[in-house]
Amino acid sequence: MSSDRTGVLRVLMLDNEYPPLGGGTGIVNQRLLQHWADRDDVDVDLVTSSRTRRTQEYEELTPRIRIHKVPVDNRNIHHSSSRELLTYAWRGWRYARHLARRGYDVCLAWVGVPAGGIAYGLWRELGLAYVVSLQGPDVPGFEQRYRWHYRVLTPFIVRVWRGAAAVTACSEQHRELAQRTAPDIDVRVIANGVDLECFCPAEGRPNPHHPLRLVCVGRLIERKGQRHLLAAVRRLRDAGREVEVVLVGTGDDEEALHRQTAELGLSDCVRFTGCVPHDEMPDLYRTADIFVLPSYNEGMSIALLEAMACGLPVIVTNTGGTRELVHDNGMVVPWADVGALARSIEVLACDDARRWAMGAASRSLAARYTWARSAEEYWAVCQSAAEAGRRPRLAPHGLSARDAMDGAR
Repeated sequence: MSSDRTGVLRVLMLDNEYPPLGGGTGIVNQRLLQHWADRDDVDVDLVTSSRTRRTQEYEELTPRIRIHKVPVDNRNIHHSSSRELLTYAWRGWRYARHLARRGYDVCLAWVGVPAGGIAYGLWRELGLAYVVSLQGPDVPGFEQRYRWHYRVLTPFIVRVWRGAAAVTACSEQHRELAQRTAPDIDVRVIANGVDLECFCPAEGRPNPHHPLRLVCVGRLIERKGQRHLLAAVRRLRDAGREVEVVLVGTGDDEEALHRQTAELGLSDCVRFTGCVPHDEMPDLYRTADIFVLPSYNEGMSIALLEAMACGLPVIVTNTGGTRELVHDNGMVVPWADVGALARSIEVLACDDARRWAMGAASRSLAARYTWARSAEEYWAVCQSAAEAGRRPRLAPHGLSARDAMDGAR
């Protein structure tokens, strides 16, 4: 079946994480499928991971949007181990290879490894054009804990990018990071989005809480930097400023953060919510005064976009795609600079009018980022890749595509 003959774009989609597994990449994928479900010109099979060890799972969002979950036995819902990534790479490859023989127009791989590697193999074997979406740690240099993986996998990652009909990134900063590794790769930015109807400000001018309430949403992992926020709150209390902190999420650092909270004497003002259902998040944002994102790096934070859409002023670090979302709607501080973070919170705590103005600016900026726009842009990229079909791709060092493939064997 071909989009040229039927008007329906047939997409084979690959992603090792999909809610409830993983983080932002799976959420972006889910939102895209939800919007594509309203279209009658696209047909999708997604191959992703199941938490089970042996049982394959299947579900349909609609008759045109089907989700196939291969057994990977993920033991941690927040991120995959090397073993689990390899398991998905192998089982996902076998299953996707089986599906691909039905005939698709294009393959959309979420992240370069492992999904991009599967797409690369399908292109070599079957000539199926593919698109790679760069979302986070799949780009060399993004996350410190993967530095040894990058050292080993970077040559293969670049080969995957070069074989793709198109490469996308979720932010300008992410594109720049990718092009540090492969300057010759053309990368198109497709930003993440937010549901502006669901995530909206409370009616009327918000009344500040006493004490001021800070909210931080994200997996409780080292990269998100919640430990720096706790240290900043201790400094504020020592200086006489009382604040409340709501930490939303779970993760590998949860126990350590609970311990740090107790050691700093903050148990009376820090609340850990665990996972919060998505439909309850708008109300949670609306009960806060400031959104804080002290992370080491971000592709483009969905939580930040949601907080902005709810009209919150924001305090973020000068990292990744975060900087692109903060102008007159918040403050930017250096990563891990506890003093600067504490000072920024104090500045906004003392100025209700400034917080209100920043909150209004947040909502205006968030209005530029919708899931409908993202879904339309991904569809256009996939359609273009499908039309390119089996044309030769960019090959390294001036070699032909065939020579490059032969050399990779």
